Amino acid sequence: MRHRKAGRKLNRTSSHRWAMVRNMVTSLFEHEKIQTTDAKAKELRRLAEKMITLAKRGDLHARRLANAVIRNKTVSRKLFDELAPRYSDRQGGYLRIIKLGYRLGDNAPISVVELLASGDKKKKKQKAKKPMTSEGKSPAEAAPVQIKDEKEPITSP
Repeated sequence: MRHRKAGRKLNRTSSHRWAMVRNMVTSLFEHEKIQTTDAKAKELRRLAEKMITLAKRGDLHARRLANAVIRNKTVSRKLFDELAPRYSDRQGGYLRIIKLGYRLGDNAPISVVELLASGDKKKKKQKAKKPMTSEGKSPAEAAPVQIKDEKEPITSP
């Protein structure tokens, strides 16, 4: 049983897995979009969103915690100086995972992981309102259609 065992092993040792996820987080913040498998993308999302939350805090301790994961100093500066202000009004959900299909070689499911732009918000679908008549009924209810019961004779040419 896997009770209380969070995370995916991804067929790697713990040190290899930790190095791979750190490299993917660094690449994501550097390029703002990467392509990977679905399972790796879901693991990447956990750590990347924590890094953005640390960047939003912005204090020295948060910088040191982020630098323990992100080894490239220019990417770390970009995270704290450019990306954190972009998401200052957002309470989470900084990444988007889009499923692309399957890889040709081994048929692994492939996804694109990208950072959301500052103005991207979920758009709620609104139902189209039906026009109402003066009695508060829709036009279909107000004027019922009358059907003729008469049958027309069929004539052959």
